Amino acid sequence: MGRGKIEIKRIENATNRQVTYSKRRTGIMKKARELTVLCDAQVAIIMFSSTGKYHEFCSPSTDIKGIFDRYQQAIGTSLWIEQQRMGEDLDGLEFDELRGLEQNVDAALKEYHVITTQTETYKKKVKHSYEAYETLQQELGLREEPAFGFVDNTGGGWDGGAGAGAAADMFAFRVVPSQPNLHGMAYGGNHDLRLG
Repeated sequence: MGRGKIEIKRIENATNRQVTYSKRRTGIMKKARELTVLCDAQVAIIMFSSTGKYHEFCSPSTDIKGIFDRYQQAIGTSLWIEQQRMGEDLDGLEFDELRGLEQNVDAALKEYHVITTQTETYKKKVKHSYEAYETLQQELGLREEPAFGFVDNTGGGWDGGAGAGAAADMFAFRVVPSQPNLHGMAYGGNHDLRLG
């Protein structure tokens, strides 16, 4: 015994409508996969439920952008330079369509405002952090010197005298304190270390 025909009209009960959408979405996705495998067709399906949930299917051999590009070539027009997308020829639109465009623009502007505000906040935080870093450097008396360098020790020897076996040139290394508790420790607070 076969299933009886149903009348194709909007389902009023929201739960039944969602269940039907889910089942039929599964069915159409299955048919799209079958078309791809059996007929070597390139298929793309994009669906939005009444609640705004997004679903898509695209043949493994391509992607959605590729399908749109082929579609544009086939119909000889660009989807992205249509007059409505450029803000022209809006006279022919219905009120609901205009309202939808207005809501999309409002949503985009709100998102832009959020991003702009976050960017400005992060810029202020970076600036504040850099100022705090400079203040700490000044408070700790750190100088802007290279962390290491070549010292021309013309007098020879460690103490400037001509010590036996002393190297003529020595490298000076300055310990760059990265933690405040390293300041003033041993060696009389001098952070210069000489190796011969």
